Amino acid sequence: MINEQLERYSRNILLKEVGIRGQQKLLSSKILIIGAGGLSSAATLYLAAAGVGTIGIADKDKVELSNLNRQIIHNTNRVGLLKTESAKQTIKELNLDIKINIYNEISSVNISEIVSQYDFVIDATDNFETKFLINDACVTAKKPFSHAGIVGFQGQLMTYVPNKGCCYRCIFKEPPKQDCVSSCSKDGVLGAAVGTIGTLQATEAIKYILNIGELLTGQLLTYNALTCEFRKIKLPPPDKDCPACGKK
Repeated sequence: MINEQLERYSRNILLKEVGIRGQQKLLSSKILIIGAGGLSSAATLYLAAAGVGTIGIADKDKVELSNLNRQIIHNTNRVGLLKTESAKQTIKELNLDIKINIYNEISSVNISEIVSQYDFVIDATDNFETKFLINDACVTAKKPFSHAGIVGFQGQLMTYVPNKGCCYRCIFKEPPKQDCVSSCSKDGVLGAAVGTIGTLQATEAIKYILNIGELLTGQLLTYNALTCEFRKIKLPPPDKDCPACGKK
């Protein structure tokens, strides 16, 4: 580790749970973030700042003006630019140590190959079909991932680690009908609350890489920004009949 890195990451290194060895782990780690919106903005910025060596960013959308109340990795001058390219520019301005891989399309065709290249995956998407796709790909590839979602003032997150607790499909079974659920575009969302949940996703990823603390495996953490209340809900054990992680 060079002197500039020692200075940049000095506050990480001072933590006994991290130290120089832990910082080297972060620098050699690879984290994939699927989605380049609000959750991703906070998660990506903090992972890049922490020195995660390789960050993959996947999204097909372009920056829109309505994104900017919460998607702080983008800015007004980048409206119309692909979100992946915008995010890459911001990361490079923050930390030149980071290698950035961008993917402008994620589908059932390529997700398994992409996921297999990373140590940890962050689900920062806002649609259920992709969330189930991420879950199934990560379970099959035996890759840990952090799920999160937020609408209005309320968010939730959980972490899946292979052989340690249930997966996303164990709990939610299958995507709901599109007209039966709330969404940010329909019901609104508080940008600062999105940042809170995205930051927690980054924290879960860092804890996994460093093998420290307790992860949200087998637990769903809910957050109400209006009351500033967090609640941990114990999840049931893995469903043996789950089509993703079950015995069949």
